[in-house]
Amino acid sequence: MMTTTTTTTTTMRATMGGTAHPMRMMTTRRDDAAHSARASSRVAVVVRASGGAKPRALVSVSDKRAMTDLAKGLVDLGYDIVSTGGSAKAIEAAGVRVTSVDAVTGFPEMLDGRVKTLHPGVHGGILAKREDASHMAAIAKHNIDTIDVVCVNLYPFRETVSAGGDFAQCVENIDIGGPAMIRAAAKNHPHVYVVVDPDDYSKLVEHLKSKPSAADDLKFKKMLAWKAFQHCASYDSVVSEYLWSQIGEGAPAPELSVPMTLTAALRYGENPHQPAAVYADGSLAEAAGEGVARSIQHHGKEMSYNNYLDADAAYGCACDYPTSDPTCVIVKHTNPCGIASASGASGDLLEAYRMAVRADPISAFGGIVAFNCTVDADMAREIREFRSPTDGETRMFYEIVIAPSYTPEGLEVLKGKSKTLRILETKPRQGATKSLRQVGGGWLEQASDTLVPEDITFEPVSDVKPTAEQLEALKFAWRAVKHVKSNAITVATTGRLLGMGSGQPNRVNSVRIALEKAGDEAQGAVLASDAFFPFAWGDSVEIACQAGVKAIAHPGGSMRDQDAIDVCNKYGVALVTTGHRHFRH
Repeated sequence: MMTTTTTTTTTMRATMGGTAHPMRMMTTRRDDAAHSARASSRVAVVVRASGGAKPRALVSVSDKRAMTDLAKGLVDLGYDIVSTGGSAKAIEAAGVRVTSVDAVTGFPEMLDGRVKTLHPGVHGGILAKREDASHMAAIAKHNIDTIDVVCVNLYPFRETVSAGGDFAQCVENIDIGGPAMIRAAAKNHPHVYVVVDPDDYSKLVEHLKSKPSAADDLKFKKMLAWKAFQHCASYDSVVSEYLWSQIGEGAPAPELSVPMTLTAALRYGENPHQPAAVYADGSLAEAAGEGVARSIQHHGKEMSYNNYLDADAAYGCACDYPTSDPTCVIVKHTNPCGIASASGASGDLLEAYRMAVRADPISAFGGIVAFNCTVDADMAREIREFRSPTDGETRMFYEIVIAPSYTPEGLEVLKGKSKTLRILETKPRQGATKSLRQVGGGWLEQASDTLVPEDITFEPVSDVKPTAEQLEALKFAWRAVKHVKSNAITVATTGRLLGMGSGQPNRVNSVRIALEKAGDEAQGAVLASDAFFPFAWGDSVEIACQAGVKAIAHPGGSMRDQDAIDVCNKYGVALVTTGHRHFRH
């Protein structure tokens, strides 16, 4: 089954101000230089408050941000600090007295540091229930002191994999003792504060200073415990994903979890009565940090649920066109209503933008504009000033402009269009990715549709063969139809979409809509279909031919393919098959 997890660090950003950071733990060590450096970065801080003794805290961190401030803050509150390696040196250098973990356990580390905190002297102190006399008697019998604060980061496994580490290096960076301490402390949260995020150190110190009520203290500890368990769950999800990638041979994983980090709580979902949020995918497959969910917003109103869907559709379509041919895409309700490339406008991207608007200016108004190239000042001015072709007076209004980059001047010019215009910047997603979609009671997984015209052969099957210009136009139309909701039809000429028909229950109606949008320009144009034509005579193919379309592309594979060929032969129209379907639901 599939479970979806939310990473502790960023989810807490919404509730406790936390941020995602690379974590690691204290128990895993190696004897090589890198491992020694990692080992020396760990700190253990133990806090005890039983029997009137000074409280102790165990801190074991690789991310040392605010580490010394935490140690000082705890000492000022009367806590003893226990630490190890380079972290201990750093704390000592800051003028804070520290005690070795070895002194706590009475046992030296072993197995190149793999076993260090996996010891009753540590876990007994963390897990003992203070209200249970038998627990307290048991740890007293073995001279084990309680531990009331556990601050732990985990080894940077994700970072090691993303940096291209080999299998041995990656496995060595799987944390063992750290998750054990985190989970133990989180389980015993009525008695132990567990902190996994450096951004929470100051919150812990301030909380302790405030002398909270029992109810407020327990609430705070529960929040820290939730964050701790979620942190371990997300960490384990990435480890599992990596190991399956090494042995799965491309098969679906028998079990799957996806770590997600809360990016923002949205005003509402598709409709005002639906609560909503947006998450960034923390899986290794998305380690490059590309895509709309991770975009930088330079300007404008906060993004809505529908804004994210439309921006993703627009940018995905724009990035499907080669960067060697700068392209503008305009989307409304996730369907491209205008597409034009510089190649269809004598190399003029400004004119390509105008062409994209003219394809359907009514739909383009209030839509999303996406580019696969840098937006400069000239392009920004054109977006800001261009008038709607419907009346020649009204400035075009857009919800979002999204591009891979902007020139500084272009960004400033574009900001002047409207206070509400959302200006997004993000890197295009590269390579094959996995697509997950929820259905009632489960999830569907598939590889994303990354097929482009360069990957296939356009096979002529009619008597008339497409000209070189028509073939280029067919490739443009076929690239566009992939991004239109099925049943999908696009009518185009070289580098320019003239009309599209989308989302109709039958293909012939999509053909009629696309031809209507294209108008007189359908004469001599080309047409692409996302799937084969089930009927030809008196249906989609003949209607297109009668409208003046001169070349058609479809996947082929229908039992009536010969009818489509015969119709095209009758009208002198070129017909090609692609051998690939582009359904989009």
